[in-house]
Amino acid sequence: MRQLRGQERAITANRSTSWSFADAFVAEDEALRWARERAREAGLPSVSPGTGGALRLLAATADAKAVAEIGTGTGVSGIYLLLGMRPDGVLTTVDLQPERQQLAKTAFRAAGFAGNRARFIPGRALDVLPRLADGGYDLVFCDGDRLEYLDYLAESLRLLRPGGLVCFEGVFAEGRTVDSGAQPAEVQRVRELLRAVRESQELVPSLLPVGDGLLCAVRRG
Repeated sequence: MRQLRGQERAITANRSTSWSFADAFVAEDEALRWARERAREAGLPSVSPGTGGALRLLAATADAKAVAEIGTGTGVSGIYLLLGMRPDGVLTTVDLQPERQQLAKTAFRAAGFAGNRARFIPGRALDVLPRLADGGYDLVFCDGDRLEYLDYLAESLRLLRPGGLVCFEGVFAEGRTVDSGAQPAEVQRVRELLRAVRESQELVPSLLPVGDGLLCAVRRG
């Protein structure tokens, strides 16, 4: 890598500082901090505050009443989605590990959400998603197995109403997505997803530089 000159170093440093500031802009309450701590204890990644804020904004913009989430974790992303959804909205969240969903239930209650605001479905996403209603969702958030992201995209196109949103977490893969070196299969799969979303005639895409990269797209009407 070539050595950066003074002005380039300043620009790079300022950009890094700005991104860090933007990612920490959203303040988190006790329920979110509790859920995030449970994720750390379990060795699970959770969305950054910046990514959570973007999800909350997108759910609110879509006036979302029905949201599907792939990857419940300990409830960090789910809280953000619920905060943006309509007061009568229901989050359907899928995870392979029921014990994680129990932690998420506790976090949702601590955040003040009634029990009927979330539907927890344990199981593999590609087994569960085909059972969900066609065109029945305003937003689908994908934070599961990166090797299955293209399959999630196909299911999301079926699940979303016209004008609905699909979002994929972690598409930067900690910088590996744009690294020219040899990469594992999950990174290759993310690259395929990025190409598919960008080239799709059914979607209007954008790649948001929050957290580890949030790929978003609106399904055309």
